[in-house]
Amino acid sequence: MITRARRTGSSFALAAALARTGLTALRTTAPGGRERWERKNHAGRTVGLYAGPACALAAAVGTARVRPAAGVAVLVAGACGAYDDRVGAEDPRRGFRAHLSALRGGEVTSGTVKLLGISAAGLAAGAVLRERPLDKVLAGVVIAGAAHFVNLVDVRPGRAGAVVLALGAPGLLREGPGAETAAAAMGAAAAVLPDDLGERTMLGDTGAHALGAALGVAVVAGNGRAGLAAHAVALLAAAVCGEKVSEAARSLV
Repeated sequence: MITRARRTGSSFALAAALARTGLTALRTTAPGGRERWERKNHAGRTVGLYAGPACALAAAVGTARVRPAAGVAVLVAGACGAYDDRVGAEDPRRGFRAHLSALRGGEVTSGTVKLLGISAAGLAAGAVLRERPLDKVLAGVVIAGAAHFVNLVDVRPGRAGAVVLALGAPGLLREGPGAETAAAAMGAAAAVLPDDLGERTMLGDTGAHALGAALGVAVVAGNGRAGLAAHAVALLAAAVCGEKVSEAARSLV
């Protein structure tokens, strides 16, 4: 018990320190100019995207300490989100249906790139993390689905961070690497949550997808086939009902 607490505590502290340091460094230097990092939030206020890359790197490093391949998947999820933050900022289309419809028409949107990239990264990580073919697929669905789910709830300040903390907390009670991965995701989210709530910065797709992927890895590491199947079904249902999930997140006080 004491050893487990120390390991999860160190994972939380490392990710929190990395996220906070990254946030401060990016906000101070603003590589490429501040206009490159600024976005309007739901209330029309100008906020920075600094928290996204900071969280993505912190979650990836924290996850890689447990399983390097999983850390790569988290980093890829963040990179795909960053591409959409940059290229798709002015694209009004949202959701799987809109981007897949565009793909059928011959247009490859940034959302399509993100969808395919995160799905591939999740399946690749699942193939490494699990041994049996069905478990590999379920693990990939969980990792990619969790990345998408956290992005769905990132519709108001602090929503995604609070969800990561709430969903990650039960994982801390498990034995094994799942607890450490959950702690890494929670540490990164907690470090930037005050600035997110204060509308000084936002996670963007970069941070939301990376944190979600890290949570997915924690689920994969801490569950057997039945647990993976249950999580996969729930996450697929959330993806299908994406607009309703986002609306519910908006309505929370």
